[in-house]
Amino acid sequence: MKALLYDRFGNRDQLRFGEVADPHSGPDSLVVKVVAAGLNPVDYKIREGHLAPLMDTMFPVVPGWDVAGVVVATGLDTPEYAVGDEVLAYARKDVVGGGSLAEFISVPVRTAAHKPSEVSFEEAAALPLAGLTALQSIRRVGVAAGQTILIHAAGGGVGSFATQLAVLAGARVTGTGSASSHDYLRSLGAEPISYGEQLVEQARSAVPEGFDVILDYVGGEAMDTVASLLIPGGRVASIADHRAGALGGHYVWVRPDHDDLAELVGLVAEGKVRVNVAGAYPFDQAVEAYAELEGGHVRGKIVVTL
Repeated sequence: MKALLYDRFGNRDQLRFGEVADPHSGPDSLVVKVVAAGLNPVDYKIREGHLAPLMDTMFPVVPGWDVAGVVVATGLDTPEYAVGDEVLAYARKDVVGGGSLAEFISVPVRTAAHKPSEVSFEEAAALPLAGLTALQSIRRVGVAAGQTILIHAAGGGVGSFATQLAVLAGARVTGTGSASSHDYLRSLGAEPISYGEQLVEQARSAVPEGFDVILDYVGGEAMDTVASLLIPGGRVASIADHRAGALGGHYVWVRPDHDDLAELVGLVAEGKVRVNVAGAYPFDQAVEAYAELEGGHVRGKIVVTL
């Protein structure tokens, strides 16, 4: 099958198209014909070797953990699925290798969920990693109705979902973002404030009593302000900064989870959560899609369609 590949760690110049063997359906896996693959910043961080100390790698690597497609083969013990089912998955495996930027992918059933007909393949492919990260970080800190929540990078891939989920839970959300993103944040239900030196002052002006929960999706300087803005006994979670633990909070690394993914895509199907697909590239322009992603100014998610 045709796939996007790289043979060694490095920059985007390492990416090439090539032929690799078709994947097998293991006892608890599905073979899925890829219709759309979602891109995430972790894809190029893996390619650059930053996760090599954490995860084994099998070259050549096909990048991509987010996928939506059609089941073409089932495993020996996968009664939940049948050939022809439309599915989506956060198809992260224990070894980096056979990803979603290919014609077919092997998907462990624990990572997959059925795709409702109301959700497009492009929306479904953009949902798994970012949506699960948002949902699981919110659950880790226990967001509830009536709470005040500060979300850093509220307009990003993860933050957009977290903002919607927190609003859906009945929380009052303040979100950080660039000035150009403020209208977008308002459309998600958040009160926007800007990054920069005046962040603490803006946040205190918006919520003088302080925040019950802070969700950090950017790290760095954002975490420097937590102690000033969190109420006593408040909770913090970060996907980008290990200091969250030192502040009595949680560092969150997203897990594949069928039930969580099914819940998320159900909310999208019901119109309660929306997926912002910033761009959809054809497969032969996948390298260009990664170039846009790596530029760092994408609002929403980029997908590649096959």
